[in-house]
Amino acid sequence: MTHPAFQRYIGIDYSGAETPDSSLKGLRVYEASRESMPVEVEPPPSPRKYWTRRGLAEWLTERLSEDVPTIVGIDHGFSFPLRYFEVHHLEPDWPTFLDDFQKHWPTDAEHTYVDFIRHGSRGECEARSGSARWRRIAEERAGAKSVFHFDVPGSVAKSTHAGLPWLRYLRNQLCERVHFWPFDGWEIPAGKPALVEVYPSLWSKSYPREGRTPDQHDAYVASAWLRQVDTDGSLEKFLKPDMLPGEYPVAQVEGWILGVM
Repeated sequence: MTHPAFQRYIGIDYSGAETPDSSLKGLRVYEASRESMPVEVEPPPSPRKYWTRRGLAEWLTERLSEDVPTIVGIDHGFSFPLRYFEVHHLEPDWPTFLDDFQKHWPTDAEHTYVDFIRHGSRGECEARSGSARWRRIAEERAGAKSVFHFDVPGSVAKSTHAGLPWLRYLRNQLCERVHFWPFDGWEIPAGKPALVEVYPSLWSKSYPREGRTPDQHDAYVASAWLRQVDTDGSLEKFLKPDMLPGEYPVAQVEGWILGVM
């Protein structure tokens, strides 16, 4: 019997709407423990009713600095297809990618909408754009849309473009203390908190809705599934999905969706 690796399971339904400091109804956070099912986490008291992307990144920095083994699942892309690296002549290295992306797409800047950059009034999106035809190996396997597929229902493009600079922020704040899977390796060291990419659509039908909004349910499901696979001993197999040998190095640049086999 394998022991659970974590004590706390945080599921986040992300939103790329408006600015980093906008109160977003679509940004939802649920947290579970080994003993208890997920409950919604409200943002710290402020005039804003809902979470902001900046507020969430600051809160996660605090949570992941605590001495409680925690796994956080966020439902946006953590990286881009290999094709993007090739077209833009980028080193296939994730931290370098995050710096380069944030320089061209400063979506973490005040008063900045993703669309301001997309439409050329901020940043340099022309120098770093992608095609909706490019997909990561994990997206192809999961039947998920491309991280460049904007303006369609179920698209993660906007939340990915809004969220990447905040992954960089977390990495810069927490340094070696957190394992960004699979970029830092396919195995998560014992006792180390981890951040993983999730796709709640894979599991949302397995859990009753119980009156939650779609955004709440996605965050709930991400937290509940992480808790379930860690406590039933199946997390390990999901951390090392079956691939052709040559696909592992590609997936370590493109990232992977936990739960896709």
